[in-house]
Amino acid sequence: MDVKQLKALVTVAEVGSVTRAAELLHLVQPAVTRQIRALEEELGVPLFERTRQGMRPTEAGAIVADRARRALNELERARAEVRPAPGVVTGIVTVGLLESTAELLAEPLVTAVARAHPGIELRVMTAYSGHLRQWLDDGDLDLSLLYNLDSTPSLSTRPLVREHLWVVAPAAAGLRADRPVPFAEAAVRPLVMPAPGHALRALIDAAAARAGAELRVAVQTNSMPVQKRLVLAGHGWTVLPGVGIAEDVAAGRLSAAPLTEPDVWRSIVLATPRPGRTPPAVEAVAGELVSRIRVEVAGGHWLSAQLDGADAAEAQ
Repeated sequence: MDVKQLKALVTVAEVGSVTRAAELLHLVQPAVTRQIRALEEELGVPLFERTRQGMRPTEAGAIVADRARRALNELERARAEVRPAPGVVTGIVTVGLLESTAELLAEPLVTAVARAHPGIELRVMTAYSGHLRQWLDDGDLDLSLLYNLDSTPSLSTRPLVREHLWVVAPAAAGLRADRPVPFAEAAVRPLVMPAPGHALRALIDAAAARAGAELRVAVQTNSMPVQKRLVLAGHGWTVLPGVGIAEDVAAGRLSAAPLTEPDVWRSIVLATPRPGRTPPAVEAVAGELVSRIRVEVAGGHWLSAQLDGADAAEAQ
């Protein structure tokens, strides 16, 4: 198999049509068909089902397309890394940001990287910690923010920030930053909660157990924006990290207060794959991300956050 065949396979799998894939690849349709058939003959299995709705990958086709996509990404990264001018860091870097931090960090990070390292092509992905962890393990991310995670055999982690979790309510509730709310008091309210299996939900459930409180769950969702919209609509209160609600509180859309009795914290780390060589471009982006986090915490833009680990020592 060759690169052209792999590109044809991945493109057909993504668009579901040989005709559309040929247009995107600037080829004639029979050429794409031949490349797919050549792969099927080499592997000895059908890679697509030809249906009225288009080309649908078989189970084998989905596996090969996934591996081919990663191989093509690695080749693209290699080309970017071996073409630098002297002293210039180049390459493709895919960074994962926690959904709650994206509004605060994404644009400043992109701006900082573009200014300091214009040879780096930056790709920013946002999701919850569990999804980001899976993407990092699968090789789809080069580095990522995660939380409540120690180093593992596959990942190296660097503690960055500890932040308080807040109880969040409509503005009319009058919650205030200087008046922490006991967990048991928040628990008697109808609550809009992250779905079970979400790392934030695990933190909240553990705190409820410590407080001896039973949660009144009104609705569950896997989306932080949906959590906030449901609170605004009066479906209940919720619990979120400060970084996710700072702008809403400042704008008067929501009110919030730190949770107490017990205090509930999450620890954010920068995670990178442990095995193999770390490209200079990845190191450069990691440095810019850590710098941006320091700036946001020091400037008070990251609500109730404290630098953690070596970053806290360096800031003193």
